[in-house]
Amino acid sequence: MNKLCQLLNIENEDLLFEQITTSFKDKGILLWDYFVNWEKVYKNIKPIEKELNLLNVLIGKEKIEQEVFELIKEYPQVIKAFPFLIAYRDTQVSMLTDVTEFLYKDYDFKSRQLSNEDCQDLATFFIKSGLGDLVKDKKVKNLVDYVTGVEVGLDSNGRKNRGGTMMENIVETFVKKTCDELGLQYMSQANAKKIKSQWGIEIQVDKSSRNLDFAINKNGKLYFIECNFYGGGGSKLKSTATEYVKMNEYWNDQNITFIWITDGAGWKSTLKPLREYFDKADYLLNLEMLKTNVLKSIL
Repeated sequence: MNKLCQLLNIENEDLLFEQITTSFKDKGILLWDYFVNWEKVYKNIKPIEKELNLLNVLIGKEKIEQEVFELIKEYPQVIKAFPFLIAYRDTQVSMLTDVTEFLYKDYDFKSRQLSNEDCQDLATFFIKSGLGDLVKDKKVKNLVDYVTGVEVGLDSNGRKNRGGTMMENIVETFVKKTCDELGLQYMSQANAKKIKSQWGIEIQVDKSSRNLDFAINKNGKLYFIECNFYGGGGSKLKSTATEYVKMNEYWNDQNITFIWITDGAGWKSTLKPLREYFDKADYLLNLEMLKTNVLKSIL
């Protein structure tokens, strides 16, 4: 009988698997910091805030190219803000200026001493990139506010990663609580080097870059935890389940207990690979089970 069945006093594996798969969090696990990482947004703006305020003088000016040229000449540091205004992360760009001859023009936005030719080139970039019309026609009132909006938009690309981080944060709440109650040590993003350094325990790893979401040390006995949340289906779920079957066996051979905590509505259309893992491994948990102190019972 499955170890978890015995632990929870459930009479057979089918009932336990049904209990797990019918209590997934269909509504997701969105926390308030999912939408925007405001700390990162403000951190990105701070180094160019003065430059953006200098560029604010261009708003509403008619002879915009001449005004940009003169501003760059007097305050060459303003050019480092140009990439932020167009949501571009690099400090250099090569523009294709002739599509028949494939001629390029290189632009460098790093602060430095600029010749008149450099100033003119950068003023031309400002105009041709559309920034000239943006400020001339008063489409924005303040470039600091504008770039804040740009950064919020760019930060939305990080939501996919934040979804994974949120699952880890939620699971860590239960891991920390359990370890505090039992007087155990744990570490997040554990690897062989950290485990050896902090706990003096050597483990064999299948690849040097292998990181575990959590490792728990109970008097030298290790417990490894991996966690993930899948709001939608796809091939990733099957490949993860297949990988974790092998991982469970690999760690068990070293007398390390492996615990997989997963959740999300995505599993509802991909139950077969999850069942294969469940049949071959000892511990498959979801978030609802953490709420009932299952982790404490395992440890």
